[in-house]
Amino acid sequence: MPSSETSPRDPGFDEPPARAAEIVREYGPYPDVSTVAGVTHDGRRVWAAAGVRMVAIEPSSGEITQRIERPADAGTAFDGKHLWQIAEARIDKIDPATGKVLATIPAPGAGRDSGLAWAEGSLWVGQYRDRRIHQIDPQTGAIRRTIESNRFVTGVTWVDGELWHGTWEGEESEVRRIDPASGAVLERLQMPAGAGVSGVESDGADLFYCGGGDSGKLRAVRRPKR
Repeated sequence: MPSSETSPRDPGFDEPPARAAEIVREYGPYPDVSTVAGVTHDGRRVWAAAGVRMVAIEPSSGEITQRIERPADAGTAFDGKHLWQIAEARIDKIDPATGKVLATIPAPGAGRDSGLAWAEGSLWVGQYRDRRIHQIDPQTGAIRRTIESNRFVTGVTWVDGELWHGTWEGEESEVRRIDPASGAVLERLQMPAGAGVSGVESDGADLFYCGGGDSGKLRAVRRPKR
């Protein structure tokens, strides 16, 4: 989801120095995956939104072990039982075993949505050019609160009470930890030039899985230790 535009650099946001992201493994590209947008982790496998389908990747082997033929052009999330997938202006709740859509809610950006995560009984939806993250009700799609960012927002993830999101502007891409109350930037992991982050999800432990957009690649990035 790169852009030649530049988002405003709000002087009210103090940014810490960036550190280089540690890429520990790359997956793909795969023959039937031309793009990787949203990414999630179901506790065992990584799911990637690949435009016209969702694919499950086994991290140890790198093999695709399942495909769900559903529109999947932005963020993806897993709530412990179901997959959630942004498809244009809606968010589908999907049974991962059958691929059946169980429910649908409106996406808050009406088609301008990017990342998706599940945490605290809510869906968290990135708004790319609006530079926002919305917490929404998974039953109705109603917005519960909004967090402002000073960069374009791609993927969104929560891990151990920390909120992280991806950015991608031109050739610059990062994974950032922000204060969920104020939006202040707390930590920055800078990706190498050309390695954009279109989606991001924690595995709940030491890694972030980052979608690589039209490269068709998925990258595992080391999560900084505390």
